[in-house]
Amino acid sequence: MSLKVKAKERKFKVGKYAGEYRYVMVPEMYSALAKEKVIREAALRSGVSEGVMHACWDAAGEVIKAWATEGHSVALPGLGTMRFSLSAKSVADVNDVKSSLIKVRRIVFTPAVELKDELKNTAVVITCYDRNGNEVKRVTSTDDGTVEEPDNTTETGENDGGNTNGQNGGSSNSGTGTVTPSDGGSQSSSLTSPTISGNTQFTDSTQVSMSGPDGAEIHYTTDGSTPTAESTLYSEAFSLSATTTVKAIAIKDGQSSEVASKTFIKSSGDNLGQN
Repeated sequence: MSLKVKAKERKFKVGKYAGEYRYVMVPEMYSALAKEKVIREAALRSGVSEGVMHACWDAAGEVIKAWATEGHSVALPGLGTMRFSLSAKSVADVNDVKSSLIKVRRIVFTPAVELKDELKNTAVVITCYDRNGNEVKRVTSTDDGTVEEPDNTTETGENDGGNTNGQNGGSSNSGTGTVTPSDGGSQSSSLTSPTISGNTQFTDSTQVSMSGPDGAEIHYTTDGSTPTAESTLYSEAFSLSATTTVKAIAIKDGQSSEVASKTFIKSSGDNLGQN
């Protein structure tokens, strides 16, 4: 078994390497495995019927969801623990405390030691593609297998302890990762998010433009997915002719901003709104 990584050659248009072609490595992602396929495989490995496995799967999911939303750190079999958290702005006056201060709700996953060891000991196979999409080289990694163990997110004024109701929030040490449903998991960053501009309502089409911090690249998606460094690189305004949600991030010197999102709605022509 090995971790598959692709290194794609692409031209940087802005930032430190503007005008240069460089190979950028990202994990090789496969199509998502459907729930039924996972259940079928688990049933084969355990000797339990698919019907029973299906019922157990659904029951476990409901229990995990219910307990996690109550503030518990819930075990995920063979993987680690999961809990819910949030990121919020701080205020000096208690009268200013309100739910609108919450910037994002998070799912915090703490991997088990066995899972981290599995990742650390798995070889990495890197397939290199040139700017034309041709495979030019394949490399088997000989790195030391270091697994990043970032500390829990510590934004100013953030409540990320998972103990707001007195429950044990679970592990708060290193080895914790976060997934952010509303902005795709981007962690706190001093890098300003891009600005997405254009008429939010239109009849035929609308032009979308973006701007971001000086020297930063802007990467965006138009399919609702979370943008990454591999997403389309913004270079000039583009046109939309259907209702679309545009999401974008700014990247500079290896740092990524939080996700900016804007929905453009195609309408019949009545009550059109601007930016």
